[in-house]
Parts: sequence; C-alpha cells; structure tokens
Amino acid sequence: MLVERRGAVQLITINRPSARNALNENVARGIAHAVDELDASDELRAGVLTGAGGVFSAGMDLKAFLRGERPGIAGRGLCGITQTPPAKPMIAAVEGWALAGGFELVLACDLVVAGATARFGVPEVKRSLVAAAGGALLLPQRVPRAIAMQMLLTGDPIDAEAAERAGLINRVTPEGGAQDAALELAATIAANGPLGLIATKQLAAAGADWTAENRWSNQEAIVAPVLGSADAREGASAFAEKRAPVWKGR
Repeated sequence: MLVERRGAVQLITINRPSARNALNENVARGIAHAVDELDASDELRAGVLTGAGGVFSAGMDLKAFLRGERPGIAGRGLCGITQTPPAKPMIAAVEGWALAGGFELVLACDLVVAGATARFGVPEVKRSLVAAAGGALLLPQRVPRAIAMQMLLTGDPIDAEAAERAGLINRVTPEGGAQDAALELAATIAANGPLGLIATKQLAAAGADWTAENRWSNQEAIVAPVLGSADAREGASAFAEKRAPVWKGR
C-alpha cells in the first residue's frame, strides 16, 4: 500500500501491480488503517482510492485465499470499508479492471472517476460464488435494476462508457487520467466545510432506510450540531466578508 497526503486529500494506492492489485490480508489492513487515519485527521477532508500499474483491482487474491487468508476486517467488511465506509467522502479513481472485490471497493466509495479503458464487473457467479462484499446488495442501489441484475447474473463486465450511461461514474477521462481527475474533484470537495461534508454523507447513506415518521427528527439530530458549530458561523462570516473560509472542524 502507498498512502500519501495531497493537501487536505488522502491518496490511497493498492500497490501490487504484478498481482493485478489483488486483495490479500496486507492490502485489507493497509486500506483499513488508511481510512482510519483519514477519519481521525483534522487536516484530511476527503480520500481517493486507486490502484497502481493501470489496474484498479482484480478482486480477492485467490492464491492467498487458498492459503487461508481473507481480505476482510471483522465487523467492517472487505478491506474495512464495504460494511463501514469512511465518514469522510471517498472517490474511486479507476484505470483498467475493477472486478469482483475490486469492484465492491468501488461501490464503497461515494464518487467514481474512470479512465476510458476501465472495465467493471462482478464475475462471482461464473465461479459459483456470490458478490457478498456489497456487490449484490449495493449495485442495484447505484444503477438501474435491470443493468445491475444483468451484471450480477451474467458475470459479464461493462466498459466505462456503459458505466457512465448507467450513472455509476461521475466522470470519464482519457486513459491514465483518472487519478489526477479524482484528486482535482477531491480537492474541490475538501474545500468545503468538514462538518457539513460528514453530515451530508451520513444523511445520504442513512436517509433511505428511515420511515416517514422519523426521517425529519433523525435528520435534525445530525444537522443541529453542524448548524450550531463555529464552522457554520465561519462560513456565513466568510461569505459576508467575501473571503475564503478557514475551517476548524468544530
């Protein structure tokens, strides 16, 4: 794993290009540790997850699997993010293949930037397996159901153009441009108020499961501390004074 800071953005790179960035225990621990650092840091406000060598990730390392390794973190899912994504915004920067568990890491991210030759797939059924790290659960929430079911039941991949049409990708770049574009997008996000970003992501993730009777009270519990924060006052002051805000995260 490679973990870097680019201003207020954390760049996490799966660095096993000779193994097509397959996911083993070391990768899982590395990603989990990195996102813990992201959420704990007052300086970091957004993250970018990518893969080295022109491939995002081909999924679980099957050789490691046969040795008894599992790239999951107890209670947190694949690489520590599929069941419990980071509280702060995360962008997937995809070049080449994002397959199986690699694609499920993409689904754990909030936004996706992809190079023009990227490919996305959940081929588990071809091996009599199930996309159980979020593929079967989350893909129908991210793209139209018919497209999700075709991908899940045939196991056939789709290209970046089809993924963009389906609404899975925020931006397609020329091949090799995904990381830079994702860092640019992350920097735009990171310029915003950190408390507002975290609360907004929390509402977007949880709101669909709330009933009509409790959704507004649940929202109020999350939003009230943000509205009463020093950062909210700073945002209003900066707007009135026509200057860039200085966020404190409180």
